[in-house]
Amino acid sequence: MHIHVLGAGAGGGFPQWNCNCFNCDGLRKGAIKATKRTQSSICVSSDGVNWVLFNASPDVLQQIQDFPALQPARAMRDTGIQAIILIDAQIDHTTGLYMLREGSVKREIYCTDMVYGDLTSGNQALNILGHYCGINHHQVPIDGKTSFTIPNVPNLKFTSVALKSAAPPYSPHRNDPQAGDTIGVLIEEISTGKKCWYSPGLAEVEPHLPELMNQADCIMVDGTFWTDTEMIDLGLMTKTARSIGHNPQTGKNGMIEDLDKFGMNGKSVRKVLIHINNTNPILREDSAERAILNEHKIEVAFDGMDIIL
Repeated sequence: MHIHVLGAGAGGGFPQWNCNCFNCDGLRKGAIKATKRTQSSICVSSDGVNWVLFNASPDVLQQIQDFPALQPARAMRDTGIQAIILIDAQIDHTTGLYMLREGSVKREIYCTDMVYGDLTSGNQALNILGHYCGINHHQVPIDGKTSFTIPNVPNLKFTSVALKSAAPPYSPHRNDPQAGDTIGVLIEEISTGKKCWYSPGLAEVEPHLPELMNQADCIMVDGTFWTDTEMIDLGLMTKTARSIGHNPQTGKNGMIEDLDKFGMNGKSVRKVLIHINNTNPILREDSAERAILNEHKIEVAFDGMDIIL
């Protein structure tokens, strides 16, 4: 199974267009050891030809340009993308759908009913896409037990589960969270049994998740913030990381503590943080925070990262 990181940044990417924090200013000036990141998305394939795109970020066109496997190669109008799985309905995960409107082949969209509702009401993305190329919506199960496969994507199956979260600010039920607003997905290569857990938005490792996550050979999870009060401390927001659905790396029950629990029985497990906010000090490769992650054998995703299982 080939997992390719198209984008590893959180909403706004890195550097963020309007941000003058230490990280963004430092990257623009070449004063820190770091690399730019587009907004988070991965694609997955078993045969290297047919790919599933996870989320469609605002940077999707550049991401396709940077990864030849997704580019046209078989026909006049063509792509390696056979289907799109939407983890949630957040702007930074869905705006790229507008950029994929060209052509007459319907886009195969896999998402929950809650996400479909948000993208046809509060945000009309799927309705608008339907006016151009059309879409086929496939409802994904969220019980964590029922797997599904995708036509034209051989040798892969997917098991999705509802995660604790909040719908996007534009959602009609923003203040009334529903099961399916956000999902995590266990991706399995059928022939080898290799598995990857993917959840770029993870508020906490809820009791029903370890059963799925323990199966994974690679755990790719939310790396948005280093501390719970990161944005408050910088004067950029009045809310904590956890209150907006992101488990910080540090503190009690933080992501480092959670990830340390996996791979304890002799199983080799890669642990990777993705969806990293521009303010997070782990973006600086020589930071003390990055050194702490290295001690815990936790990797930081970057654009172009390839994971082969």
